[in-house]
Amino acid sequence: MAERGTAERIAEAALAILLGEGAQAVTMRRVAADAGVTTMATYRHYPNREALLRAVVDAAFAELGKDWGKRAQELDFGTRFYGLLNDFLDFALGKPNLYTFLVTDRREGVRRFPEDFRAGRSPAFTPVIDVVEQGMREGALRRDDPLEAALAITTPVMGLVQLYLGGRMDMSEKDFRALCRRTVGRVLDGTAGDDT
Repeated sequence: MAERGTAERIAEAALAILLGEGAQAVTMRRVAADAGVTTMATYRHYPNREALLRAVVDAAFAELGKDWGKRAQELDFGTRFYGLLNDFLDFALGKPNLYTFLVTDRREGVRRFPEDFRAGRSPAFTPVIDVVEQGMREGALRRDDPLEAALAITTPVMGLVQLYLGGRMDMSEKDFRALCRRTVGRVLDGTAGDDT
């Protein structure tokens, strides 16, 4: 087995700190100590904290995108959509510090709505657009701009997650997940296709 390189050890240490304590705890000195290298070694591989965090985020997004939304295309809209909801909640609730950093923290080089999302540059949002397009083809959703419809369907759950992670919701994770499912159901009912 090949030994991990210094850059990989530094990135792994930064990710561990980010996951455990949040982005504010990631400093070059702290990362160096956790990686077992000198602070100068971190600067040889990453010119600054922002470059290190960007590398960590890019790797995290790549890892997330490997399985995110890869359900079989032959599944119906509802099965695929609720599967994505579960994937999202698994990520947001399972790695809250990474979720917060990726979704809500201000930082350079983030993907921006609508151009980056419409161009398919978001590994997390592109599968949602694909499923929404499927729902429109199947008649489960009325025809609309798939990007904006996907945003309308997902934004309420993102808001609920912010409230839950911020300690504003007094319920178990199981009850919270059920609330998210009911909320998405209500939104989907409001965007349902025409039965006539």
